Amino acid sequence: MRSLFLAWQAPSDSQRSRAWFPVGRLDAHTEAPHYRFRYTGGALKAQEDVGFMPLLAFPDFQKDYRSDELFPLFQNRVISPKRGDFEEYIRWLDLDRSHADPIAILSVSGGERVTDNLEVFPKVAADELGHFHVRFFLHGLRHLGAAAQARAARLEEGEELRILVELNNPATRLAVPLLTEDYQMVGWAPRYLVDDLIRCVPHAPELSAKVARVNVDAAPLNQRFLIDYHGRAPSGVQPMSTPDFKPLLD
Repeated sequence: MRSLFLAWQAPSDSQRSRAWFPVGRLDAHTEAPHYRFRYTGGALKAQEDVGFMPLLAFPDFQKDYRSDELFPLFQNRVISPKRGDFEEYIRWLDLDRSHADPIAILSVSGGERVTDNLEVFPKVAADELGHFHVRFFLHGLRHLGAAAQARAARLEEGEELRILVELNNPATRLAVPLLTEDYQMVGWAPRYLVDDLIRCVPHAPELSAKVARVNVDAAPLNQRFLIDYHGRAPSGVQPMSTPDFKPLLD
């Protein structure tokens, strides 16, 4: 089984402007196939904080949704293999064509669409020693200045990045910036990882981030730099185990 979370961003006129909440979890048995969607504690928190309402595709917070086909809300976020640019897109995600099923694609791409405020991300699991690995595209480069973007343009595959903790980010308060070895900020880790990454700070010597792939030709800025991130969670703690990530139904 592989699992994805669905995140929702509050509108700009809300009490917590542009805040993100993990609102749902998709469990996928792709060999069967069988799919299950449940809302998480983050949906109730978003409802209480900023008035989040159930999505049209899943209109009941307390329902266990099951299907033998991937739900359209997720399927519609995956480029069709029939498109002429599908092969190029798979290369951007650094996926093998034979393993590029919709869940694998969404785990890396995020499934963002300009028509809504939803994003998809994979459930991260730690091994028995607490070690975990996750891949993501570098976030937020468009918010940085010309010098940062110029330095990012020179990033190379395999290049190591420094990991910092930001305590007063104007948009999210807590953030995890990524810097080059010469201390030029080139972006951030995704917001959905921030709480878990900060909890890993006591194991800082075991944290690492490096550039896994650089996409140049035609790739949008938010899919230009694919990052490999390795960390270690505190003993006995699984990433993404707070109430916001817990499904409302067992």
